[in-house]
Amino acid sequence: MFISLTKILLFILIIVLIASGLAYLLDAKDIILGDVQATIAETEYILTPIQVTLLLVFLCVVIWLVLKVLSLLVSVMKFINGDDTAISRYFMRNRERKGYQALSDGMLALASGEGHVAMYKANKAARFLDNPSLTNVLAAQAAELSGNRRKAEEIYKNLLQLPETRFVGVRGLLKQKLEDGNVDVALKLAERAFVIKPKHTEIQDTLLQLQTKTEDWEGARKTLRTKLKLGHMPRDLHKRRDAVLALSQARDVTKEEQSIEAREHAIEANRLSPDLVPAATMAARCYIDSGKPKYAERVIQKAWQAQPHPDLAAAFSEISADETPDQRLKRFTTLRKIAPEHRETKLAMAELYLAAEEFGKAREEIEGLVENEPDARILTIMAAVERGQGGSDELVRGWLAKALGAQRGPQWTCENCKTAHAQWTPVCEKCEGFDTLAWTSPPMTNMSSSTGLEMLPLLVGQTENPDDMLADVIEPEGQTSIKDAEVNEIKTGKMRAS
Repeated sequence: MFISLTKILLFILIIVLIASGLAYLLDAKDIILGDVQATIAETEYILTPIQVTLLLVFLCVVIWLVLKVLSLLVSVMKFINGDDTAISRYFMRNRERKGYQALSDGMLALASGEGHVAMYKANKAARFLDNPSLTNVLAAQAAELSGNRRKAEEIYKNLLQLPETRFVGVRGLLKQKLEDGNVDVALKLAERAFVIKPKHTEIQDTLLQLQTKTEDWEGARKTLRTKLKLGHMPRDLHKRRDAVLALSQARDVTKEEQSIEAREHAIEANRLSPDLVPAATMAARCYIDSGKPKYAERVIQKAWQAQPHPDLAAAFSEISADETPDQRLKRFTTLRKIAPEHRETKLAMAELYLAAEEFGKAREEIEGLVENEPDARILTIMAAVERGQGGSDELVRGWLAKALGAQRGPQWTCENCKTAHAQWTPVCEKCEGFDTLAWTSPPMTNMSSSTGLEMLPLLVGQTENPDDMLADVIEPEGQTSIKDAEVNEIKTGKMRAS
């Protein structure tokens, strides 16, 4: 308080002196050609403008020194009066000033990408400042920028010792382990960081990614609930992601043959996201196994309304596995009414007509698809129709040849990396993205698919060796034609059970 008051009084005194000097100069009548004439103690002085400037600079330096001496004298007086730390605080202020200046320079160097300069400034700041929470953070980032990961790791571990810097240390180590691909250690660090700062969005996302990667579905659901509770995720997106996680739980439990728990997770997944096709199919099969076919029908119908899919059609066929082709055709009219113009509806009906040996109606269903969006599955069905209607081997081979070079059609494709998957998975096998698979046509690929050329119509059934159907396409002309047995299987194949 006394020091602050003294500085204020000295500042006011300096201002008064400067104002008085200016007033004197303005009133002087002896200013000729830029020179200043002054009389001090009956002695006249004539000063040039340069001399006046130098004099002012000298006075400023003298005033600064006087202030420093006065500040030191004040500290000495306090020491004499019993303040044992007064003098040390005086010198400490100078050290802090130098330390914070070095810290500021280091941060600027860090922002400029000068790692070595930032490291030097961080070390200098550490010498002057007794504040490791600041200097160590700067030093760690500078070490990483300069490529010294070992030094950075050492500093991050030191940061773990202080409560205020513990999160920074954990986050820094987490980043390093992610770069190294050490998933197990990274997961533990992410969990620790999440405990320290559960509201940190980056840590939430990192932890969720690691939990899905390691198939910790229950942990991932807890993290997801936290994101929803804190307002970091829309409710509709949360329901979708939670459904995917519940479905993943059901799939894992199924592997362990815990049917009751699997059924509960599958039904929950379907309840959370009725349009999630894998959840709907699993829930429907759970209801079928439980002797609740009506529930299974409702689940499939609701999912079909959102997205018709061959897996839904296959599950729908399982509701009554022992019915005749005509009975199945009649039962499938409920799905047809929901989306009559959708390609999956037309394909399902075409396959059912094939099973019932109504080849003309099968042709009517897919003729438009053959013209507008011919893929391998459509062209394969067309080959079966031609054979069923008595078409020549050359004509059938022509359709199969077209199927060989055609797109596979819709598959479970990652929206990020465009990788096609033979089956739905919660995590992309290539880019490890969570919930990124969509039923769409990927870029031209040889990836096998549940509805690809390697299969006969989904609902009609498979041949014992589907590749045999294509043998004649690649065999030299004049050799064995399409086998009658295979043709028979195309014409009379039964509805697939799974």
